Amino acid sequence: MGIQDTPEEWRTVATATPFTGNKTSVRTDEVVMPDGTTVTRDYQVHPGSVAVLALDDTGRVIVLRQYRHPVRHRLWEIPAGLLDIPGENPLRAAQRELYEEAHVKAEDWRVLTDVYTTPGGCDEAVRIFLAREISAADGERYEVSEEEADMELARIPLDELVRAVLAGDLHNNCLAVGVLALHAALTGDGVEALREADAPWPARPFKP
Repeated sequence: MGIQDTPEEWRTVATATPFTGNKTSVRTDEVVMPDGTTVTRDYQVHPGSVAVLALDDTGRVIVLRQYRHPVRHRLWEIPAGLLDIPGENPLRAAQRELYEEAHVKAEDWRVLTDVYTTPGGCDEAVRIFLAREISAADGERYEVSEEEADMELARIPLDELVRAVLAGDLHNNCLAVGVLALHAALTGDGVEALREADAPWPARPFKP
């Protein structure tokens, strides 16, 4: 099987939710360690997310630039969004996000990679899709507001994004993981070896 992460759950003897927000919450668990001691672990409870690395037929990636208040930066990112509905099909959520944020659609979808963004302090799981055969979406553009109203869109060559990530010029998690994963796929077994778009996702089970 090779190297792989494995599910495991240490005993929790008490739990509380000191904060509940609009989309996420904070949980405090009392967890029993292997030596029998009990420790407190605080972490953010997150519904999960999807992200889309959309690659056009000239090798450019659709990226957007958006203000992110927690880090006080305007970051280049790939289209992404929350899994707002429990058990939501991640592919359909990704297709919706690509339409809403970039107003394009894609004919070819594959799973690029699955990640936990910050497993030491948050249970957020993200599925990053590769979308190809890009074309303009039908109908009116999705109406945006707040930070998204100030969003910029661009198409940047994949190689340029890879260099910028390695140079420390780009910092968004999904963008960095996505472009490096695609670069690895293209220089390795190829995108045809990637998982199908409806591949199982144990971190966020869904109905096909």
